[in-house]
Amino acid sequence: MSEAAFAVLMLLVLAWAVASHLLTRVNITGALVFLAAGYTLGNPTWGLLSIDVTTPSMHVLAELTLALLLFTDASRVNVAQLRRDVSFPTRLLGIGLPLSIVLGSLAAAWMFDDFSWALAGFVGATLAPTDAALSAQVINDDRVPMRLRRALNVESGLNDGIATPIVAFTLAVVAGDLGLGHHGDSPEVGALLELALGVGVGLVIGVGSVALISLGSRRRWVSTGGRRLATLGAALASFALAAALDGNGFIAAFVAGIAFGARLPADVAEVEEVGELPELLGELMALAVWFLFGAALLPVALDHFSASVLVYALLSLTVIRMIPVGIALLGAGMDRSTVLFVGWFGPRGLASVVFILLAVEELGETPLVGQAVSVVAVTVVLSVVLHGVSAGPLGRRYVAGREAGDDADAPRSRRPGHLHASDVSRPRAAGSSVVGEDEQS
Repeated sequence: MSEAAFAVLMLLVLAWAVASHLLTRVNITGALVFLAAGYTLGNPTWGLLSIDVTTPSMHVLAELTLALLLFTDASRVNVAQLRRDVSFPTRLLGIGLPLSIVLGSLAAAWMFDDFSWALAGFVGATLAPTDAALSAQVINDDRVPMRLRRALNVESGLNDGIATPIVAFTLAVVAGDLGLGHHGDSPEVGALLELALGVGVGLVIGVGSVALISLGSRRRWVSTGGRRLATLGAALASFALAAALDGNGFIAAFVAGIAFGARLPADVAEVEEVGELPELLGELMALAVWFLFGAALLPVALDHFSASVLVYALLSLTVIRMIPVGIALLGAGMDRSTVLFVGWFGPRGLASVVFILLAVEELGETPLVGQAVSVVAVTVVLSVVLHGVSAGPLGRRYVAGREAGDDADAPRSRRPGHLHASDVSRPRAAGSSVVGEDEQS
C-alpha cells in the first residue's frame, strides 16, 4: 500500500469514527462504507489509488486481522452465562454449521463443473461463518429477545474458528491438486500436522500468558495498561509462533483465545478489560481489510461474474443458510417466525474475505481461482448490503409481531428464555463480534 493510499484510508477511518452512529441509524455499516470506498478509489480501471492484491503486506494485514478476531471472540465466551441456555448456540454450531458447509459445498460442486470437490468444499466452508457486526442493530436491540441476540452473537464469534480447519484442509488439497502444495506427496497429512501444531501452540500461549499476567499482577509488576498490552501480545504471538513453526496460526489464535478466557482469574482482570486493545486494533485493521477487499478483490470478482455466481450467492444467503438452521432448531420449541429470523441473520463478512485472500496467495490468480473468488466475493457483497439494510426494519418487524402476540413478554419461542440482560455481548462494528461481553443498560 502506498503512502497516499494509507493516508486516504486513515482519513476515512477518522470520518467513519466521527459519523458512525449517525450512519448506522440509517442502516449503513462500516463494512459497506469501506468496501464502496475501496472499490471507488482503488479500482484498477479508474481509481486514483494503486492497490495490488498480491502484495505480501496485504496478506499479512488480512491474516493478522483474522487472528485478532479469532482470539478476541474466543476469549470472550462466558462459559457461566452460556450454560444458562447452551442448547440454542450449540444447535447452531454443532448442527447448523456443518450442514451449511456440506450443503454449500454440494451446491458449488453441482453449479460449477470446473470445481473439484476440494475447491467446492473450500467455497462451502469459506461462506459458512457469519458476522454479527453486519446486523449489529439486531444484536443491540433490547426489544429483540435476549436469547436470540446472544445465540446469534455466540454463533458468529465461534463459527469462524470452527470453520478454519476445514478451510485450511481443503485449500491444501486444492493446492496439491494444482501442483502448488508445499507438503510433498501428501498435502492432507501436511494440513493435519499444521492444525495439530496450531492447537499445541495455542494452548501453550493461552495458558502461559494467563500465568504470566496473573504473576505480574499479583506481585504488582504490571504498570498501567500493561495487562491490555500483554493480551495483545498473546494474541499476536500465538499466530506468529505457530506460523514460524509451520503450524496453522489461525487455529493457534483461536485456541489461545479459548484458553486465555477460560483460565484468566476474575481477581486478576476481566476479559472485557484486558481485551480492549486487541479489540480496537482489530476494528481498525478490519476496516482496512474491507477497503482492500473493495479495491483489489471486488474487481477480480466482477471480471468472473456470471448468472451462476449470482444464483449461488442468493442461495448461500437463503436456502444454504436457512435449511440447516431450520433442521438445527427442530424440537427446540421455536416458532416459524423465529426460525426464519435466525436463518436470515447469518451475514457473511470478514472471515470469508480473509479466506479468499489466502486462496489468492496460495493458489495464484488463475481463471479457476478467479471464479471461486467471484462466488465468495459476490456473496459477501450481497450480504453486506442486504443484511446491513434489513437489520433495522426486520428487527422492528419481528419485535412488532412478537408484541402483538398473546404473550408479549416472552421470546418468540414456545419455551421460556433463560437469559438475563447481561448475557448479550456487543458486536464489533468493524466486521466481527465480541462474545461474552456484558451489555450495559
